[in-house]
Amino acid sequence: MTEIHFAITNAFLTGIIILFQFCLSIGLPWGAASMGGKFPGVYPKKMRVVAVANMILLSFLMMIVLVKAGLILPQFLSFSEIAIWFVVAFYGIGTVLNTITPSKIERIWAPVVAIQLITTILVAIK
Repeated sequence: MTEIHFAITNAFLTGIIILFQFCLSIGLPWGAASMGGKFPGVYPKKMRVVAVANMILLSFLMMIVLVKAGLILPQFLSFSEIAIWFVVAFYGIGTVLNTITPSKIERIWAPVVAIQLITTILVAIK
């Protein structure tokens, strides 16, 4: 696989998580699968805003990976050379947190985030 394949895989998985966050933000009762299960059912309004913020952050991280792979916005390549390591750290922390979460259902995200971590590292080192 090439750097482009890794970036596209990463973007696909990030898109799934963005969609999940969107569903939380509009009131689907999936709160048990997020934030350690602290807000089971429908998120309260404050947490819906957090879900939207998560969507924005994840979109930014996805763009960094795609820029680093040379797929979009080549004028930001030098920025992505440094920023990609923050993305690696984010997914590294996310992998640990989704593995140790007290919410059993939230652990479904651990392999997803682990794959995001691996694909981001592979984009970063190419």
